Amino acid sequence: MNAPVNVEQELTPVSIPKSKTELDRKRYLWAISPALPAIGIGILAGYQFAPRPLKKIFALGGPIVLHIIIPTIDTIIGKDANNPTDEDIKLLEKDPYYSRLVKSFIPLQYAANVYACYLTSRKETSFIDKIFLGISMGAINGIAINTAHELSHKHDRIDHILSHLALVPTGYNHFRIEHPYGHHKRAATPEDPASSQMGETFYEFWPRTVFGSFKSAIEIETNRLKRKGKDFWSTENELLQGWGMSAAFHGSMIGLFGKGVVPYLATQAFYGISLFEIINYIEHYGLKRQKDKNGKYERTMPEHSWNNNNIVTNLFLYQLQRHSDHHAYPTRPFQALRHFDEAPELPSGYASMLLPALIPPLWSKMMDKRVFDHYKGDLNKANIYPKRRAKLFKKFGVVDQSLAQAQVETVTAE
Repeated sequence: MNAPVNVEQELTPVSIPKSKTELDRKRYLWAISPALPAIGIGILAGYQFAPRPLKKIFALGGPIVLHIIIPTIDTIIGKDANNPTDEDIKLLEKDPYYSRLVKSFIPLQYAANVYACYLTSRKETSFIDKIFLGISMGAINGIAINTAHELSHKHDRIDHILSHLALVPTGYNHFRIEHPYGHHKRAATPEDPASSQMGETFYEFWPRTVFGSFKSAIEIETNRLKRKGKDFWSTENELLQGWGMSAAFHGSMIGLFGKGVVPYLATQAFYGISLFEIINYIEHYGLKRQKDKNGKYERTMPEHSWNNNNIVTNLFLYQLQRHSDHHAYPTRPFQALRHFDEAPELPSGYASMLLPALIPPLWSKMMDKRVFDHYKGDLNKANIYPKRRAKLFKKFGVVDQSLAQAQVETVTAE
């Protein structure tokens, strides 16, 4: 006799696991980012073997790719606002493929840098070509800071060492300490050297963030070591370890290729640092976390970072443009970051915003009104550069409540 059929059980749909490409349609496109130093190697080879009239074009290949080619493709291809589900996020976080992609950037980065040092050491390489090649490789080493950024938020010590390795060519090793333990604590506040203020030009922001972040990193690491009963000059000081790695690299390049590589090394470091800090300048411009009645800043939320979903720039930068989710969940890997409708939106991708950020009147025209609209006309909620506070309030016809309160207090006191 046949067993009774359970109709309800037979009609229950079977959950079919998603394939890896269904889980992430950009799965194999993420290889674009670690391929960037390979593109750099191609640019260097082009410089070495191209006819003399074309050498200058190849020497400046990095900026051409960064400031012209990527923004153009970004505009043509457009945006992607798709979000992974909660279940998808769990699966994406467990997939080691993405971590391997990030780490694969580093050996290619070093190959490109050594090749560049060889080219700039040759007698036939002019001084101006050394500078141009430094700018091109600075573009790659600047984006390498973003590779270091992804690794700096991991818990494994090996990831922290790899983060330092990505920072070595620019010598920006203090970022490994300051970013996760300083910037993420103070982001979108006046106290944060890495959060730009409305009305502040990039040229004013650059020294404030570079030197302020350096000082912050020393304080953070000094306090960490003090809690362990050790002083700053301990062998456990991660800053000293990172700076030692950087000194060893630069010393090795000079030892192997001679003093002729110094202009290249200095240029790539300066350009790489500046490129990264332009991105920092863009990310939180004018945005501010409000304080509660106890004077404590609110939790970092999506509205405290400028976001963008342009696909191509996100592929090159490990989805850094989904910055709001990154600040809400700092340890969440890039492949699982989400888009938030409530996050303020940049007019275009980071790559397209780099040059406007270097032209203060254009940047102000593009962004100040966006900050004003984001706060629905109440600039008292914005993070404003003190030197231009009065000018901005006058420009937008807004009453400065802090100034009005100070005037009331003065009259009361009299």
